[in-house]
Amino acid sequence: MSARLNNKVAIVTGAAQGIGQAIATRLAGEGAAVCAVDLHLDSLSQTLSSIEAFGGRAIARACNVTDSAEVKALFAAVTEELGAPAILVNNAGIGTAPNDGFDLYQQRMAERGAQMQRGEKPTVYADHIPDMEDEGWLSVVNVNLNGTFYCCREAIRSMIGSGMQGSIINISSTSAVSGEGGVHYCASKAAVLGLTKSLAMEVAARNIRVNAICPGPTNTPIMANISDEWKQAMVAAIPLGRIGEPVEIANTALFLASEESSSFTGQTLMANLGTYLS
Repeated sequence: MSARLNNKVAIVTGAAQGIGQAIATRLAGEGAAVCAVDLHLDSLSQTLSSIEAFGGRAIARACNVTDSAEVKALFAAVTEELGAPAILVNNAGIGTAPNDGFDLYQQRMAERGAQMQRGEKPTVYADHIPDMEDEGWLSVVNVNLNGTFYCCREAIRSMIGSGMQGSIINISSTSAVSGEGGVHYCASKAAVLGLTKSLAMEVAARNIRVNAICPGPTNTPIMANISDEWKQAMVAAIPLGRIGEPVEIANTALFLASEESSSFTGQTLMANLGTYLS
């Protein structure tokens, strides 16, 4: 087993599937003791099994990242069982929520696209925000932005208290800079980039680094919420001609977690197969 992250404790949120599962497994494969976190404990069994299969060290914890008290308890429990975390990956996120109007938005996009393909002047508009209720907006913002903030705050408190150098990695999205996607998703993921830059400036003197990753379209369960027409349009627009894989984002997270990225802070790495060029 590689020693790049030996003696490091890492917390990865949203680790039950997709990108989070790939990151937790990759960090453990490089020697980190990983706490895999998700909303429901039983959903983490596959992640733990994949890590244990190669002799990695991992524990699973349930936590609702939108509840700051639960987040605080999570960090206390991890510190007691594994030691103070030196690595935090904020991957927990959602793209849609009940009463956010996203189903109608996709329906209108498909109808408008069909009209254009037939050579007709479009009469359908791909509106989203008129049908977004407060509940839908707040649900996505609470997970993607507030959850990231609560975890960042506890990680920084822990790192300051232990005098430890650390690396915080926030998973944003190419949608944060392209504006393509649900308005609540784009807005919350863009806010994560602002949070990343501000925190990086604040804690740099303590040798705590804060960076972000913006994945492009990636082969994860969240893609199941996107219509086939939208997926096809995505692939057609990707310069590398394919959807990304979770392990590619995990490799980027490993770089930011390791000393190989010691000069990186406040940066956004666009792991998006060329869908947005910064």
